[in-house]
Amino acid sequence: MSKRAVLEVIALDVEDAVAAQAGGADRLELVTDMAADGLTPAASTVTAIRAAVDIPARVMIRLADGFAAGAVERLVAAAREMREAGAEEFVLGFLDADGQVDLAAVERVAAELEGCRWTFHRAIDHATDRDTVRKQLADFPGLDTYLTAGSAEGVDAGVSVLCAEAARRGEPGYGQQLLVGGGLRLEHVPGLLDAGVDAFHIGGAARPEGWTGPVSAEAVARWRTVLGG
Repeated sequence: MSKRAVLEVIALDVEDAVAAQAGGADRLELVTDMAADGLTPAASTVTAIRAAVDIPARVMIRLADGFAAGAVERLVAAAREMREAGAEEFVLGFLDADGQVDLAAVERVAAELEGCRWTFHRAIDHATDRDTVRKQLADFPGLDTYLTAGSAEGVDAGVSVLCAEAARRGEPGYGQQLLVGGGLRLEHVPGLLDAGVDAFHIGGAARPEGWTGPVSAEAVARWRTVLGG
């Protein structure tokens, strides 16, 4: 690798954020309620974390379990509240009942972000056709990353898809960074690095005690060592 691979760590609170930065994380994903796979955190949490660390943080815009947008006005209001709390980068992604990208919802929320950088999250792993998602979103302002395991079942099942997509970097719809996460383990990393993947996302892997415990700086540091830097 010619450059340091990105390591993004899920943080639920200030303690997590401080430990992730101490361990060598490059960026945070800020969420709450991992029982629902991560929802929009409280504005006060975002403000406190931004004051406690100086690495970038992407804030989840998602108000309910699943990938349906629900009431789009509520999503827009949440995005506005997060921006007012100091958020500058975001995570979002919505599908309709047929598993197609909900372009109307994505457009409304992205417009509220006014060009801020954002990640389309693992909704892509649950889409009917992930290639179509990428091509439909190719020119969206601010979209610079896809968080994906390559499969709804996780990285074990999605490695071949991830490697194939990494090889298409730069093609129409494939200009965004591939951020791999979702059942990611350290043993996956060498092969993914060899395939050209340069960004990795961990949640439970940073928490030796599971989701009831905090992020461990030591666990993050092990990932940092394997990824380089």
